Amino acid sequence: MSTTEPKTATAATPSSSSSFATLALSPATLANLQQLGYLEMTPIQAASLPTALAGKDLIAQAKTGSGKTAAFALALLTNLNPRRFAVQALVLCPTRELADQVTTEIRRLARATDNVKVVTLCGGVALRGQRASLEQGAHIVVGTPGRVMDHLAREYLNLEALNTLVLDEADRMLDMGFFDDIATVTKQCPKERQTLLFSATYPEGIEKLAKQFMRDPLQIKVESQHTESLIEQRFYEVTRHNRLATVAQLLNHFRPISTLAFCNTKQQCKDLVTFLQEQGFSALALYGELEQRERDQVLAQFANRSCSVLVATDVASRGLDITQLEAVINVDITPDAEIHIHRIGRTGRAGETGLALSLASMNEMGFVGKIEQYQKRESVWHKLDELTPTGKGPLLPPMVTLQILGGRKEKIRPGDVLGALTADAGYSREQIGKINVTEFTTFVAVKRDIALEAMQKLNAGKVKGKSVKVRLL
Repeated sequence: MSTTEPKTATAATPSSSSSFATLALSPATLANLQQLGYLEMTPIQAASLPTALAGKDLIAQAKTGSGKTAAFALALLTNLNPRRFAVQALVLCPTRELADQVTTEIRRLARATDNVKVVTLCGGVALRGQRASLEQGAHIVVGTPGRVMDHLAREYLNLEALNTLVLDEADRMLDMGFFDDIATVTKQCPKERQTLLFSATYPEGIEKLAKQFMRDPLQIKVESQHTESLIEQRFYEVTRHNRLATVAQLLNHFRPISTLAFCNTKQQCKDLVTFLQEQGFSALALYGELEQRERDQVLAQFANRSCSVLVATDVASRGLDITQLEAVINVDITPDAEIHIHRIGRTGRAGETGLALSLASMNEMGFVGKIEQYQKRESVWHKLDELTPTGKGPLLPPMVTLQILGGRKEKIRPGDVLGALTADAGYSREQIGKINVTEFTTFVAVKRDIALEAMQKLNAGKVKGKSVKVRLL
């Protein structure tokens, strides 16, 4: 294919108007974008969509999570004739995980158009099922170069009707040695097609690809909008029936020491805590109507690492500052994107890394779209079948809380309790955790393996010269 040098444009900021309504999109597509919470374009979308929708070839340089999937998905969907059951668009991705994410995103954006069929072609899955899907008539194929080549070689995949080819994360495909595979696939595409290439960097191989396979491409570069956070965000698609069970799967897979799980309602909080306790997890609930005494007890146990999971509503969690929180789980997606940021910001503090895991059903996808717009980055979707138990036995918190009946009213101080456990009972400082003295009661965390014995020793001994009553929480 004849080529010329790519023309270059740099976009550090969006074009004058960043509304999707400025684009040549159908009313149904615009309505779907609104429903999905896509209120305004991200910089990469504003810079690339006018060119892509005009049918021109494009080389777009932007980081992962910048909104690039929607940029090429809207272009290929605009070129699509749903009444023609033939493959009209092909998206090549470096990995199976990325291909799955791209497929999910295209399906969400295709909801405005009736009956658009997207098929994923990746290794690790039997060819037979993929062949059957293709035979039923696919409009869009998303896949890895090797598996797409397999289907082409066996003549299961026909690209004669193709009008859009997308090379996603092209630099990663080149790093993985896919240049020849990409070339083989591209040569089987019609010459009169649009090629959209997206890449985070611009290595030599991209130029070589552009010269060989693109027609007068416009090259755009979007500067990174923000630094990468220490919080890793993952989204999982769930149904009403498997939502609670998925929380247990996440806990067994990632095994965080402390997890804050957010629910939108008090009832969902109660249901989840009951479910987790039945599954053997140490879980407690925090919601608006709890009495102060109960609230103190719950928070003390969670803060001192003797409870693995705190299930809370947003109202109850205000003013909560828990250090060393490994994970946040959004059991329900909040309709308010700002609250989502507030929720996940509880983890990954003070230079620590954190995990933010969000569960979304199909009817919450609009809320997910709002979050993407607010963060100016795409959500990263993972499959539920990746979640496998990784540890031996149940996930148990490292500490146990002892409750001493007596607090500030009895002039008990943390040092008195520490002295009773170290000097008198003979434990080391490392075996004792947080000591929290409230008005009438004192909570002390001790290592799980000494909890029973420590309770007995405190009950038999004295704190501040007085006998005390102690129980295990």
